[in-house]
Amino acid sequence: MRAVLHLIAAALLAFATAPPVAAQSGAVTVYKTATCGCCKLWVDHLRNAGFQVQVHDLADVAPHKARLGVPPQLASCHTAVVDGYVIEGHVPAADVQRLLAMRPAVTGIAVPGMAMGSPGMEFGPAVAYDVIAFEPDGTLELFASH
Repeated sequence: MRAVLHLIAAALLAFATAPPVAAQSGAVTVYKTATCGCCKLWVDHLRNAGFQVQVHDLADVAPHKARLGVPPQLASCHTAVVDGYVIEGHVPAADVQRLLAMRPAVTGIAVPGMAMGSPGMEFGPAVAYDVIAFEPDGTLELFASH
């Protein structure tokens, strides 16, 4: 009986000290300009949620947005890729985690523009904003509202 209790305790300890699900799901590659402060804050937000993030500072992120299939109406200041999904703009880490858990047949998710109160944009009065899923054929649908 004592051996069983030790095994249970060891399993609980391993579970309690395991890295967050986000850290296990793959690295996030972010394309942004070097001078964008809100992009850096969003990267910090992802890292604080357990994601491993690799940042590429570029003079122009537009070619990457086009290559990755971000619809122009959903564009924001930075673009990221994680596990084959495109993340555009100030998407909350919890929504990225939900995307990775659900694995829907979409190109990615986006917070268009610069929504005040979204991760990295926590200065000034917060506004309600949506996270939009987008597909290669141009289909858009609501993924989350905040």
